[in-house]
Amino acid sequence: MDIVEVIDPADGQLDAWHDLVSAALRHDHPGEPEPDPAQTVGWLLGGPRGRLWAVPQGDGFGAVAALRLPGTPATRAGEIEIHVRPGLRRRGLGTALLREAAAALRAEGRRTAIAQALAGTPAVPFLEGNGFRCVLTTRGMVLPLAAAEPAGLAALNPPGYRLVRWTGPVPDRLAVAYAYAKRAMADHTDGRGSAWNADKVRETGEAVAKRGDDLYTVAALYGPQMAGFTEIVVPGDAPERAFQYDTAVVPEHRGRRLGIWLKAVMLTWLRDERPEVLEIETDNADDNAHMLAVNRELGFQPQREYREYEAAVADLP
Repeated sequence: MDIVEVIDPADGQLDAWHDLVSAALRHDHPGEPEPDPAQTVGWLLGGPRGRLWAVPQGDGFGAVAALRLPGTPATRAGEIEIHVRPGLRRRGLGTALLREAAAALRAEGRRTAIAQALAGTPAVPFLEGNGFRCVLTTRGMVLPLAAAEPAGLAALNPPGYRLVRWTGPVPDRLAVAYAYAKRAMADHTDGRGSAWNADKVRETGEAVAKRGDDLYTVAALYGPQMAGFTEIVVPGDAPERAFQYDTAVVPEHRGRRLGIWLKAVMLTWLRDERPEVLEIETDNADDNAHMLAVNRELGFQPQREYREYEAAVADLP
């Protein structure tokens, strides 16, 4: 078994990577839409710096691994994603690729690694058998827009609040307030929202645009403060299924139906602005009972369960 590092992947290698990922997703997510090739390319070439490895098989790949290295401090976790062609599983390919990623993490001085798995798939015992522990469970949900009836909820307009909305990166005049609202997510993300600042919210919007996707944001202002917001990303090459990104309400403004109001306003905006969007996918942490209830009220239906895993790099193979 040979493992090669893929550096500056050529078109043929990108096609081979996409073919493998699609085969794995068809096996593990039956009946779900496959990723568009442009989405795979955007994921591989955009976002944080990283490293890629593959196990060649004929003219394609039998297994692949991607390691993302966000930021520069060693305190930031490396993100690992491994795919093995279904017919080649349980032969040690995934473990060998994990060793490569672990060695790279150690060379970087990183202390932790994170990964994601779909419940009920072979990824769960693979990760749990290689030093990872589950730290978060999220439920994937989908809303067919044709079945949604957001008009009544969009008219809630709690007293004292006014709406703003934008596409793409946040306008400069709202960046500081937006970062403050982003930090409100910290109580649902084990503190991970605390690093948001004006520069980071701008950079996030720019990264979405760079990969060819469209970011839509609706926010509620209370005086100069941003009390809450919701975000949707429409993929540039596969707009039929949009993706819910963050939704948050600042603690002192909770309990006033702001979250469901903002999400309903977003749905009506998308219907007018992007009629090609047929459904929206979201996920919620199991312990975020309020947002789960909001999404159910809007008509989202359960689809799958994901598990977020974390490992100390010292515990990896």
